[in-house]
Amino acid sequence: MDIRVGDIVKMKKQHPCGSSEWEILRVGMDFRMRCVGCGHQIMIARKQAEKNIRLVVNDPERLKKQAEAKPVQE
Repeated sequence: MDIRVGDIVKMKKQHPCGSSEWEILRVGMDFRMRCVGCGHQIMIARKQAEKNIRLVVNDPERLKKQAEAKPVQE
């Protein structure tokens, strides 16, 4: 699973605040994630996080920047 710092992921279960979206702050053997709804931060093992992630929602502005940074091959 290709998850990078800054990605927004949708998890299977909601946080008690009602949001199911989390921002990825750190990637490695474990993930540091921040709840988009209330700002609560957690550390979670990579294996558990990848199991519970439903969808990776990338920021449209970030996708634009990545597309512009790639050289055009002719």
